[in-house]
Amino acid sequence: MRSASRRRTTPLNAAMGQAGMPEAIRIAVEGVGAHPQHHARARARASTRAGGLRAAGAVTLAALLPCERAGAATASARYEFPTFDAYISALPLLDRDEIAALALTLGVLCFAVVTAILFVRTRRRLAEVEAAARDEAVASKAAVDRAYALFLSEPQILVAWHAAADEPEIIGDPTLVSPADASVLAFGSWLEADAARDMQHAVDALRARGVGFAMTVTTLAGRVLEAKGLVIGGRAILRLREVSGIKYELAELARRHQKHVEDAAAMRALIAAVPSPIWARDEAGKLAFVNHAYARAVEAKDAAEAVERATELFEHGGRSELLRAHEAATPYSGRLAAVVAGERRSFDVMTVPAARGSAGIGVDATEAELMRAELKRMMDAHRRTLDQLATGVAIFGSDRRLCFYNAAYRSLWDLDADFLEQGPTDSAVLDRLRAARKLPDEQDFRQWKSALYDAYRAVEAKEHMWHLPHGRTMRVVTTPNPEGGVIYLFDDVTERLDLERRYDALIRVQGETLDNLTEAVAVFGSDGRLRLYNPAFARMWRLSPDMLSARPHIESISDWTHPLHGDHPIWQRLRATITAIDNREPAIGRLERRHGSVVDCATMPLPDGATLVTFQDVTDTVNVERALLERNEALKAADKLKTDFVHHVSYELRSPLTNIIGFAHFLGEPVTGPLTDKQREYLSYITGSTNALLAIINNILDLASIDAGAMTLNLGAVDIRKTMEAAAEGVQDRLVKNGIRLEIRAAPEIGSFIADERRVRQLLFNLLANAVGFSPGGEVVTFAAQRRREAIVFSVTDRGPGIPADVQGKVFDWFETHSLGSRHRGTGLGLSLVRSFVELHGGSVTLESAVGRGTTVTCVFPLDHTAERTAA
Repeated sequence: MRSASRRRTTPLNAAMGQAGMPEAIRIAVEGVGAHPQHHARARARASTRAGGLRAAGAVTLAALLPCERAGAATASARYEFPTFDAYISALPLLDRDEIAALALTLGVLCFAVVTAILFVRTRRRLAEVEAAARDEAVASKAAVDRAYALFLSEPQILVAWHAAADEPEIIGDPTLVSPADASVLAFGSWLEADAARDMQHAVDALRARGVGFAMTVTTLAGRVLEAKGLVIGGRAILRLREVSGIKYELAELARRHQKHVEDAAAMRALIAAVPSPIWARDEAGKLAFVNHAYARAVEAKDAAEAVERATELFEHGGRSELLRAHEAATPYSGRLAAVVAGERRSFDVMTVPAARGSAGIGVDATEAELMRAELKRMMDAHRRTLDQLATGVAIFGSDRRLCFYNAAYRSLWDLDADFLEQGPTDSAVLDRLRAARKLPDEQDFRQWKSALYDAYRAVEAKEHMWHLPHGRTMRVVTTPNPEGGVIYLFDDVTERLDLERRYDALIRVQGETLDNLTEAVAVFGSDGRLRLYNPAFARMWRLSPDMLSARPHIESISDWTHPLHGDHPIWQRLRATITAIDNREPAIGRLERRHGSVVDCATMPLPDGATLVTFQDVTDTVNVERALLERNEALKAADKLKTDFVHHVSYELRSPLTNIIGFAHFLGEPVTGPLTDKQREYLSYITGSTNALLAIINNILDLASIDAGAMTLNLGAVDIRKTMEAAAEGVQDRLVKNGIRLEIRAAPEIGSFIADERRVRQLLFNLLANAVGFSPGGEVVTFAAQRRREAIVFSVTDRGPGIPADVQGKVFDWFETHSLGSRHRGTGLGLSLVRSFVELHGGSVTLESAVGRGTTVTCVFPLDHTAERTAA
């Protein structure tokens, strides 16, 4: 029982049992790996059973041997074991199968023994290894616990990335650097932008290329952290640890040092980039530092060369002043001269003492002086210009004192010049004007003045109308000055308001006149609807006021009046002219209505896009027209006779007039003897009058030549700008006399064209003389030329009284002259020559004018000259 309980069943035991292994061998095998205490008992059992083994072997061999005494042996009660020799002698008696079975049994027995021995040894060795590993694991766990406790003993965070993983392992308290809801790796949530960007780049380089780093950063909460990145065991490690104690002070000093270094670098870069020379001297007064501007000023290759050569910028006198201030350790400020790049320039120099020496800067003041002088000249020019204005100008500064006024302001208010030169305040000027009863009568003058002073605090200009005593009206514009103060503009609009009232009265008079005309008048807008009509229009076309009050379209009126005019071509032309957008040419014609009356129709495009239509009943005129035809022919013959007479007389007058001019010129020569002052005066009158008369005769002869078709052109290249300047030179004396400014507008590259230069210059002179004659003093006459693709266009524009529409068609006729309220008096031949000369070149002349808005005469010269042109 005891041996059975201690015996462990193993695969080897089972194999031995199944193979029929003897008990002694099985005990021996089990004893190999047993405890040493059991070895003795195993040996005892093996010895006690050895006899049994031998007995069993003997029985087996006996059973194998042929024995005749089998029966006697079985019957014998006493058995005797055979000897070993008996076994050996019995072997030859075994057959082949028995030998094979015996050999197999012995091989299996040997294999089992060897295998059992190896298994026992391996199990013992594995037990030793397992015990060592268990001890090592316990020691490692204890070491890890100690390391983790040591890691958590101070505030820090450890972030580890595996080689093939994107998610990091974070050890420590994340609230050390970021709020509870933010990630440690979201550097922007707990670092400034620049520090977060640097940290992100360092971490990316650590993870991508294994580049370690170490830096000190400050969180948004003010904590100073040491950030260190390194690679350990295939892992990227980021360690964040709060710095304290000496390390904190060292980090703070490093941060301050870095800031000072950056500030110093920025300051040096700024000093190097400053365009003004900057220098520093040591205690001995020698140059220790200069910037690039100083090196350029002394023509050194660079700043180092300027310091090495100790090249001074300023002259000897200036250097002496600077050295005295340096030795006395006192600041210096003054203007010194220096020669830079061969040019003498002025510098505003300022030096200050330093801990070891001094530093200074020189600002180039040459351009400032030039700009100051230029500004003074410009201000003087502006003052002279403002003095020429008719509008009174007064400028008050931020202290509300008068700092500028023009002549018109002084004469407008009749103020004493000595009073104005003292720079009085705005209030003093108003008080003086009020005392002289030159301001509006206000019930509360103080409140009115306070409201006027709001201009000093305003941001936009404001307009006032002052109705002054004695019937004057003053337009006052207050404009705030950006530098402080107010600019007053005073414009006497009394005359303008009077003109506006007269204009309104004139409009009412014209309305009454229109209503009482026997001629039918209607005005259609650009949309084709009726805008204005008189009673004669309604009566002529049998239209009721109710029909016309709705401003009907021309198509509706055409339908209503169709029974009267039918489909007459003249009416169709009128309708087309009214509704046309382009080519709004005037249409004139005679319309015979179905009931026998005859009406003259005419359209006139108006400047605002409307069309004026007039209808005149000329039935009686048509009836007497035939009677007048014969008389008209007689008048034409008489007119021709008159023209021929004028031509002949002009030609005959030219010869004696030439003699008069020649002898008058001869009398003015010193060779004919001295003349008294009165004789010279009379002679000048004779010369002026004869020259004017000669010009008239020449114009008449030119017109006669053109009218007779006898004039030819001397075509050649005409320099446009040169010809314009020559024509302008002819009216220069008139411009100066009348105070008129001539503005010539022509591109410098306008070039030339083919024409008769003498005739072109003559017609341009006539245009300019006509424009200057009708322009009021102080106005501007615009003389322009423009090159188009197919023509050269000259235009002359004045700002005179303008030409009424009824006169515009006559201004190009012979001897037609109209003063139009101006001082101009002429012969009426200038514009006739202009049109004749332009048409002789194959061109055209157009006139655009409006009453009160001036006149523009345009001459178009075509560029397709193919042959010499003659008058039509």
